[in-house]
Amino acid sequence: MPITLSKLKKMHQDNDKIVCLTAYDSSLAFWVAQAGVEVILVGDSLGMVVQGHNTTLPVTLDEMVYHTQMVQRGNNQAWCIADLPFMSDTTSQQTIESAARLMKEGGANMVKLEGGQRVLESVAALSSLGVPVCGHLGLLPQSVEKYGYKVQGKDSESAQRLLSEAIALQNAGAEMLVLECVPANLAKEITQQLDIPVIGIGSGKGTSGQVLVINDMLGITVGKAPKFAKNFMEQSDSIQVALSNYVTEVKAGVFPADKHLVG
Repeated sequence: MPITLSKLKKMHQDNDKIVCLTAYDSSLAFWVAQAGVEVILVGDSLGMVVQGHNTTLPVTLDEMVYHTQMVQRGNNQAWCIADLPFMSDTTSQQTIESAARLMKEGGANMVKLEGGQRVLESVAALSSLGVPVCGHLGLLPQSVEKYGYKVQGKDSESAQRLLSEAIALQNAGAEMLVLECVPANLAKEITQQLDIPVIGIGSGKGTSGQVLVINDMLGITVGKAPKFAKNFMEQSDSIQVALSNYVTEVKAGVFPADKHLVG
């Protein structure tokens, strides 16, 4: 039975943990969905883990469409979110056109864009056209050249700003939110304040669910993996078993553990 947005919202309301994982091609998308992962994110993280760039910035919209197409050929049941890459959402009109390509050509179920106040008008425009939107707050990989890879929301002022932006995104029409590298207590508070599912990465276990980059989860990241990641292949004899263990640990609230907290 394919996962729907209504199902994900009910899971959030029922405190039933949502399992999310990135995928960038057909074969891994198939096994990710088979393992019971509810949400596949076709992330612009592919720029780093697939293409070998130092950041996500070089990824193009054409490449995001291409990888989303591949994922959706293998995915038969998970909800699929595709990232709007760097500089594909600078105006509401451009955002609409970019989202249209990700959904019409790529087959995505939802699009994700980074930022708070900057994207509110675009979120509202997409929502009014019936496009499901996922927001992204906290550490913003597309703004890394300005802000770096740092935990966000550590002081009271920035924490309040993130909470206000999360509420504003929901009010503008966002149907889901990703929180990256936010202190666990703040991520939990934001999740409790919102009616929409909140997916955490490096933000503790108080969110509606968890997401990891699949390369980090399988221990095949080139270089040092993020502190918040866990290599599920270490105690698994196959990728399929590792995927199943990831689903089980997220569902049970075992992952992330305290040692996976950031900040």
